[in-house]
Amino acid sequence: MRTRLALAASAVFTLVLSLLAIQPASAETGFHIQNGRLVDASGKAFVMRGVNHPHSWFTGETESFGEIASLGANAVRVVLSNGVRWTRNDAADVAGVISECKEHRLICVLEVHDTTGYGEESAASSLDQAVDYWIDIQSALEGQEAYTILNIGNEPYGNQGYESWAADTSAAIERLRAAGYEHTLMVDAPNWGQDWTNTMRDNAAQVFESDPDRNVLFDIHMYGVYEQASRIQDYLGYYVDNGLPIVVGEFGHDHSDGNPDEDAIMATAEQLGVGYLGWSYSGNSGGVDYLDLTNDFDPSSLTSWGERLFNGPDGIVATAETAGVYDGGTEPDPDPTEPPDPDPTEPPTTGDGCTADYTVQNEWGSGFVAQVTVTAQEGVDGWEVTWTYADGQSVSSAWNAEVSSSGSQVTATNVAYNGTLSAGQSTSFGLQGTYSGTNPVPELTCSAS
Repeated sequence: MRTRLALAASAVFTLVLSLLAIQPASAETGFHIQNGRLVDASGKAFVMRGVNHPHSWFTGETESFGEIASLGANAVRVVLSNGVRWTRNDAADVAGVISECKEHRLICVLEVHDTTGYGEESAASSLDQAVDYWIDIQSALEGQEAYTILNIGNEPYGNQGYESWAADTSAAIERLRAAGYEHTLMVDAPNWGQDWTNTMRDNAAQVFESDPDRNVLFDIHMYGVYEQASRIQDYLGYYVDNGLPIVVGEFGHDHSDGNPDEDAIMATAEQLGVGYLGWSYSGNSGGVDYLDLTNDFDPSSLTSWGERLFNGPDGIVATAETAGVYDGGTEPDPDPTEPPDPDPTEPPTTGDGCTADYTVQNEWGSGFVAQVTVTAQEGVDGWEVTWTYADGQSVSSAWNAEVSSSGSQVTATNVAYNGTLSAGQSTSFGLQGTYSGTNPVPELTCSAS
């Protein structure tokens, strides 16, 4: 956002998917990117469903974190200041924010807001100054890689000087890694966050590759530039198709620069397994009060925008899942030096059965998005789903599964983080495809190991 008083008008792809699948050093302790998806320290894919909280301007509203969680959110993006434009949030304050997030089982996305509109906004901070701040308060984030994501700077670059976005973003990532940060680093688009020039999109693979940890999450803000469903689907679909991680870090139901299609943003994000964070919990003024989700920080008094985001179709309540790191651990394994003998009358289950359900979630023209839900009948360590399409149907991209095709025959197998399922547990994967004529639901066969 441009400020809390007024919101902003807000390289050829060369990186092969095998490179994107490299697991970073921080994978065992924190969030990481795997197969183009954000995965938490438990090994579970995490899809953000949350809101933005203007903490830097309302530092007394710390009870909002619990309220946001109570409304169903699994994540909160927190406005911070490095002191260039607003009052600086010191390490103690940031540590308190993280503690609030953890207490209420929220994933904390921390962002420096002062960078908003750099190059066009004379008072804005540079990304380099934002990195100085992160290094200065590093003590607050050490050991919190499993619960926090570091959003380097909000909307760096307005509509001037944005050509240096890729080089400056890569340089910021390099400095943070050199300083010892192992967190997932979230990077915002230029053009007041809306990337209408496709600068972030066209350079995303290059920036991802520049990170030695391959642990970068791209952040698009959707306001008036995203009035049409087709534009939303095209922009988010590009990242998913190319195995690049993307999140909608800000969006609203209306804006001074146009009327964003919030229904399409939420529906497309759900269909593609992309996270979203609505702007903002409360405190907007200067003519954009309509973007408040609650009236005066009161969770029992949702605005129409708040009702839509939290309780509407594809909204937070319907789609949010708590991060796996908060699910609690399993019972420890027995002492490996004294393994229990299995009961000879009740041999251990090897887990050899599963079912799969195929649902077409959206259709347009000659394209469609489908979701397949795999449910284990017994404990399994891996699964495979196969089906045969009718003439004219084909898969163009997929997520949360390895999908291959041979003619009309399609095979989908689990990825590392969703292959192990206990009896009755389900997981799902998605795909985007094309068709001609009709688009019937195929008959699926599921086999497990």
